[in-house]
Amino acid sequence: MRVVVAGATGFVGRHLVPVLQASGREVVCGSRDPERARASAPDLTWVKLDVGEPESLEGALEGADGLIYLVHQMRADTPDLLAHERASAHRVREAAERAGVRRIVYLGGPEPQGEPSHHLAARLATGEALRSSSTVSCVELRAGMIIGVGSESWLICRDLAHRLPFMVLPSWLNTRSQPIGIRDVVRALDRALDLELDQSLALALPGPETLTARAILERIAAQAGIRPVMVPIPFLTPRVSSLWLRFVTRADYGIACQLVDGLTQDLVAEDDGFWAHASDIERTPLDDAIRETLEHEPGLSLTDRVWERVARTVALRA
Repeated sequence: MRVVVAGATGFVGRHLVPVLQASGREVVCGSRDPERARASAPDLTWVKLDVGEPESLEGALEGADGLIYLVHQMRADTPDLLAHERASAHRVREAAERAGVRRIVYLGGPEPQGEPSHHLAARLATGEALRSSSTVSCVELRAGMIIGVGSESWLICRDLAHRLPFMVLPSWLNTRSQPIGIRDVVRALDRALDLELDQSLALALPGPETLTARAILERIAAQAGIRPVMVPIPFLTPRVSSLWLRFVTRADYGIACQLVDGLTQDLVAEDDGFWAHASDIERTPLDDAIRETLEHEPGLSLTDRVWERVARTVALRA
């Protein structure tokens, strides 16, 4: 099976490609700058794939059986993000139809019960556009926070948990979600290529536990022997709270604002979603996913080590 990965240079793409290759698939990696990507990973097959350039899509998808779509904008300053993402998805879907692609697998975001944030609305609109084809089946996997090296949402939580001996708790940290390890995400993407379906589907991709954002921070801190003092301050809004992320976390500030903005309500799946179609895959326990990610992080800078030493010392004395 010839599979094109759109967004192969991103966080999920870098973890996914080796899994697809291990499954015996012929993998073609798509990038807006294939020459630069090839210089970093010369052993992979690279093609130009820019969702804003229809002509690049035609060449990239030629002869492909499957397409894994990992492209999405995360910056708030993207003009009319919703229309931009929807238009990109329609171009990709139409190119896939012309190329005779059999299956599209899209990694989207969770659907809240209430009004979605700007970022989540764009993710959901992308999935709807990709699933609207009458000739190409699409499996949309809706995942929340992904725990893994390279994840911006993980980096925010990791830095908050490891760097702050004292932490204010806005009310939005009481919202619940189902974080999932990157190993489970890439296994699900690989398996979704082969699901036997009569129609396109949007399936939740929940992690093994449902817990609050506060509990996630506590679980991450515990693995470093840190017990931060947490003080509830319910009147802090996500927008105000995101301002101090600029000083605490190494994550991209614009992306951090988008992610925090989506934490105003629970992001909990109604059922097992994808896992009902793959009961033989055992989800990675949350603590194991956290430990594996911490173990595989690149070496910390002197600043990072000082942050963590101070947090650990203060927590022990408290």
